[in-house]
Amino acid sequence: MDLRRLRYFAVLAEELNFTRAAHRLHIAQPALSQQIKALERDIGARLLDRTSRGCALTAVGTVVAREAVELLAHAAAAQERIRAARDGRREQLRLAYTRSARGGVVDALVAQFRARNPDIDLVPQTGWTAHNVSELLAGRLDAAFVRPPLDTPGIQCRLIAREELLLAVPVDHPLAGERRIPRHRIATEPVILWPRENGPGMHDRITQQLWPHGGPRIVREEPDDEQLLLAVATGAGIAPVPEGRARALRVPGVRLRRLSAPVPTVDIALAYHRRTATPLLDRLLDVVESVAGQAGPDDSGDPVGGVGPGPTPTP
Repeated sequence: MDLRRLRYFAVLAEELNFTRAAHRLHIAQPALSQQIKALERDIGARLLDRTSRGCALTAVGTVVAREAVELLAHAAAAQERIRAARDGRREQLRLAYTRSARGGVVDALVAQFRARNPDIDLVPQTGWTAHNVSELLAGRLDAAFVRPPLDTPGIQCRLIAREELLLAVPVDHPLAGERRIPRHRIATEPVILWPRENGPGMHDRITQQLWPHGGPRIVREEPDDEQLLLAVATGAGIAPVPEGRARALRVPGVRLRRLSAPVPTVDIALAYHRRTATPLLDRLLDVVESVAGQAGPDDSGDPVGGVGPGPTPTP
């Protein structure tokens, strides 16, 4: 399939207006119309319906637009790898962390990858799970640490670890004196959480485990675990936080407490796009196998692997 025509269509799908799309592409509008018609002939289906205000994507056009963005990004990445090989530059692995999963098994995994592959440049970044998945789909990442479950076609997960979910409470809160907190004690408590769009799967899993009978009474949203804990310290509410992150931050004025059985957990996974599997990604997955234990692709959302509950949180 002609990549140039796909690029034209991807821009048109964003603008939904031939004049604006042609201006962005620096071509004449009639030439753009001809290229889109040629693409429709290649595919064998109509991709657009013209309207009084511009155009609208057909059902097939919607799929083509989504796939075009991915194909173009992957083609660009492949071209860059070819240029790097031609110019004798070191290969790169583009890897994203998720904000709530720094330290522990994640850092151990990355350290071992670096030790085993000193010839590879690791290009790291950090983002929310949802952002990391978007970057994978766009071909701007090779792999990313995420908080599953995910429900994104084309993305596969290798489960790394299971982590206990703790409850952060203000130091002077009545719950701060409890060793294990029953769920009914937090049913009506004010709760601080991060926005669901940052990681819908993890957000839903947390609320289903901790508030199975109606959901939490969210009074405030904060962008990350550090801000959550700072808000807890002011007495604004309680907050569920993964154990590793909560212990690493150690915010004064906050007590970490466990919940009664069943113990709530969240998972850490390495996500990648099945279309972009490369020898470098295979090397990273080999390290995952050795560090985290054999987990296999996550097709069911069922958590695998684990970090034990660890010592009881103390004041």
